[in-house]
Amino acid sequence: QVQLVESGGGLVQPGGSLRLTCAASGFTLDYYAIAWFRQAPGKEREEVSCISNYDGHTDYADSVKGRFTVSRDNAKNTVYLQMDSLKPEDTAVYYCAAAEGLYKRCVFDIYLYDSWGQGTQVTVSS
Repeated sequence: QVQLVESGGGLVQPGGSLRLTCAASGFTLDYYAIAWFRQAPGKEREEVSCISNYDGHTDYADSVKGRFTVSRDNAKNTVYLQMDSLKPEDTAVYYCAAAEGLYKRCVFDIYLYDSWGQGTQVTVSS
């Protein structure tokens, strides 16, 4: 059974850092592009970052460029999202999602991603 489990969320002060982990089980991440999305209360789910499985191409939403870094460790079947210089507007539930296939470039099309984790809460507040 395909399963994604996020962890690493929590409460952090503005300017702080968190590292989110997305652990996969039941399938091998080598065959999937992975994306991070987030959803704040009362808002639609939005893309944050993605990473391809062909050559590790990455992409970021403008709102997080320069602050967030996505990476993958296929040997550990895990993807990470390093979040630095966090802002209150980064507060949301963060989800990782997987899209099966070989992607030279990752894409933010939410409909491509058919496996989702349960989400982890990130709260940025003083």
